[in-house]
Amino acid sequence: MPSDETRGPERLQKVLAAAGVGSRRACEDLIFRRRVTVDGRVAQLGDKADPRVAEIRVDGERLITDTRLVYLAMNKPRGVVSTMDDEKGRTALADFLDRVEERVYHVGRLDADSEGLLLLTNDGTLANKLMHPSYGVQKTYLCEVAGPVPKNLGKRLMAGVELSDGPAKLDAFRVIDSLGRTTQVEVTLHEGRKHIVRRLLDEVGHPVSRLIRTSMGPIRLGDLRPGRNRRLTNAEVAALFKAVGD
Repeated sequence: MPSDETRGPERLQKVLAAAGVGSRRACEDLIFRRRVTVDGRVAQLGDKADPRVAEIRVDGERLITDTRLVYLAMNKPRGVVSTMDDEKGRTALADFLDRVEERVYHVGRLDADSEGLLLLTNDGTLANKLMHPSYGVQKTYLCEVAGPVPKNLGKRLMAGVELSDGPAKLDAFRVIDSLGRTTQVEVTLHEGRKHIVRRLLDEVGHPVSRLIRTSMGPIRLGDLRPGRNRRLTNAEVAALFKAVGD
């Protein structure tokens, strides 16, 4: 069989089937019913496509057919630095990716004291869009803060707080639970300035003692255990492309 480096255009139904859309017969039916596009053009039976470079969509949703691209979700443990290899010898992301053969990079960062969802990929174009604030990809965090918190705290944070490098605000805020001197809150925002969640909550008098990222765009942390990673499904990857308008 030809390698990924040498393979060229293939029958479209074969490409769709290899991407997990369904059997070749089912994929032929999708093509026949004009539900498949290749590079913006409605596909026809008999068409071929190069899975490495063609933009293929089914019912308008982007399909990942390039097998060289990798998309992972990881639950970063507390104390791990968000770098692939740390020059100071600290525990880094690569220490948890021994079963991942491809070279991947983290999308955004979590500081060493924070934990939770990190996305890793070798798709630089998508990664850059996910990190750029203009695309408005929201990130949600579960925070344990000094409490109790006043009832108007959410409104204040969503209205905007002046920080040393300019104003910042949350997209959403809610109290999850009150535990005496601490309170669990959930915050959502789409900008990614360094330590922005901690800085915002500290500025309003409720410093964070624990921070867990629980979602990034349509991807959820779920029950993924600390230190573990998993490959995103085709539907999840399609949802990420949709989140950045692709």
